[in-house]
Amino acid sequence: ELERSLRSEIVAEGVGEADIPPPNRSLDLRYKGQDATINVPRPQDGDYATEFTRLHRQLYGFDHPGRAIEIRSLRVELIGRTEATDAALPKITKSPNRRIAKSTRAFFVDQWSDCPVLVRDELSPGFAIDGPAIIAEPIGTIVIEPGWSAEMTDRFDVVLSRRDDEAQSAMSDDDSADPIQLELFNNRFAAVAEQMGTTLQRTALSTNVKERLDFSCAIFNAAGDLVVNAPHIPVHLGAMSECVRQLAALVPDMKPGDVYVTNHPFRGGTHLPDVTVITPVFTDAKIESQNRRIIFFTASRAHHAEIGGITPGSMPPFSKSLAEEGVVIDAFRLVREGRIAEAELREVLSSGPFPSRRVDDNIADIHAQAAANRTGESQLHAMVEQYGLSRVQAYMGHIQDAAERKMRLALAKLPDGRHRFTDFLDDGSPLAVAITIDGDAARVDFAGTGKVLAGNLNANRAIVSSAVLYCFRCLIEDDIPLNAGVLAPIEIRLPECFLNPPVFDDPARCAAVAGGNVETSQRIVDAIFGALKTVAASQGTMNNLLFGNASFGYYETICGGAGAGPDFDGADAVHTHMTNTRLTDPEVLEDRYPVRLRRFAIRRNSGGAGAHRGGDGIIREIEFLEPLDVSLLSQRRRTPPYGLLGGEPGKRGRNTLIRADGTRVELEGIARVSVQPGDILRIETPGGGGYGDCA
Repeated sequence: ELERSLRSEIVAEGVGEADIPPPNRSLDLRYKGQDATINVPRPQDGDYATEFTRLHRQLYGFDHPGRAIEIRSLRVELIGRTEATDAALPKITKSPNRRIAKSTRAFFVDQWSDCPVLVRDELSPGFAIDGPAIIAEPIGTIVIEPGWSAEMTDRFDVVLSRRDDEAQSAMSDDDSADPIQLELFNNRFAAVAEQMGTTLQRTALSTNVKERLDFSCAIFNAAGDLVVNAPHIPVHLGAMSECVRQLAALVPDMKPGDVYVTNHPFRGGTHLPDVTVITPVFTDAKIESQNRRIIFFTASRAHHAEIGGITPGSMPPFSKSLAEEGVVIDAFRLVREGRIAEAELREVLSSGPFPSRRVDDNIADIHAQAAANRTGESQLHAMVEQYGLSRVQAYMGHIQDAAERKMRLALAKLPDGRHRFTDFLDDGSPLAVAITIDGDAARVDFAGTGKVLAGNLNANRAIVSSAVLYCFRCLIEDDIPLNAGVLAPIEIRLPECFLNPPVFDDPARCAAVAGGNVETSQRIVDAIFGALKTVAASQGTMNNLLFGNASFGYYETICGGAGAGPDFDGADAVHTHMTNTRLTDPEVLEDRYPVRLRRFAIRRNSGGAGAHRGGDGIIREIEFLEPLDVSLLSQRRRTPPYGLLGGEPGKRGRNTLIRADGTRVELEGIARVSVQPGDILRIETPGGGGYGDCA
């Protein structure tokens, strides 16, 4: 029926029946659980599934054997043939006829140039001009850059061509950083990281990645220093450099095509659910067939909703050791010389005292992360082919140098001396920081912070580095990438404490860290901003909620109030500081999980009063539709978010379980309960602190 309808429309346009060839048929297919589709033209043998699998592997480097394939849409395309025209461009005879409407000054590459401006409607076939020049037309503007030429054909098409001799000289070969090129490279690198994130989101299966965007992608230089990232999760990004560097030291025999997987918190990771996939990028085989060397790294880190442990969701509220929090992956080689070690990965995820409950989901998302890295690798190789390796690496260095210069300028604006602040976890453990500003350098010392905790709010050096990097980056008013240059003028002193517990080979002896990444990281930020008196405390927690059973696990972080500053109020109902994730859409939440979202509203007047008011938190009520295991990992239930310079603190958070019979149970910030159908969990998140005296 569809084909007949399309055919009749083409005939109505004056195309004869004989000029309409058989239709092109295709299906938009995807693996069950994915959002993105692949258009698959009808194979000769009609086997769409096999062709889809081939295309998926070609695009992303992996497939999902045994996973159901969904038909998203069916396409039928008919094409009516009309009288053919000569597709070849006619030979152009250059002529000087042109009318220059006016001339202007324009900045190209590294200098100002006199630039003629022409009107397209006044140009004739055979017209040609070398750049720089501008051709204006009614609906657009054509810019001919230096090193390029424009020619008009007999069909009045404008053809742009590159003059190779001048194009190469347009890019300076010296080592200095041109400001325009610096910004262009900065954006180009950022675009690579963003494209990595797009690939990951398209190919992943988990709600955490697809809906909540709880992942980060970044590129690193050959030394493992962070160069640029997409605007993803701050707590991931600062820690990933340490992860890349430690992996490179641990595996000195990396080969082209290798892909590695790790989640070890004491090797640059954060906590076990954050799985990092790292790909070393070698020189292109077309350029150096022998003695290829590492020139970059690409890496992606994603929060897996399940990685094992003593409770569903792999963030047990009462874990005492790393072993209780799930599977520990030290440095697993996923790909070697094109071979994917999937069976071995499955064995790793299924091993240990508390193996993953969702091995297939883990493998699917790890494959998606590897595909994201592959996207970054191909984009970086394209940049090298276009600009040359030395230039690309030089501008990686220039970007870091620029960040360092701007960081030093920002530090120089702060008052010299020692700035102290101590905040407290809800159990009373002190988190102390002393920041010494000395001209354009700083020292951040965490001496006085409490001892290693018996619970899981311990952090690690990588998390601390992430928080410090984030805080000081916020002091720079310019829009620069979050990279290693920011930390160059900053020294971090970190004694053994709950921010830096000792490391042991046996995970059963290592401190638990599930909450350190999500909760303690927020408190580090609050302490640093409190010492510098730049902004009042934000909600200071990610309000981690997990629920599930033997067959699934769900995880989310919940927004709250942001702290006020010297000239602004705090924002209401936002994720703050070290997290940047979304909440799952209500429709998706209720469709995929046995829950009903009863209420999601701003918690009015929960922000602290002041000359500038703190942002309000939220109220979130979830009704459970079947028996489930629920875990909460949250802070600021006893210690309120502080106000600054006379501003009042924000309200503390509160967790309440309302049983189906109406009984109310007040829950601690860290809690685990079993729920039954009809039970409702109400989470009231903290508000931000106020800034300045109301009077």
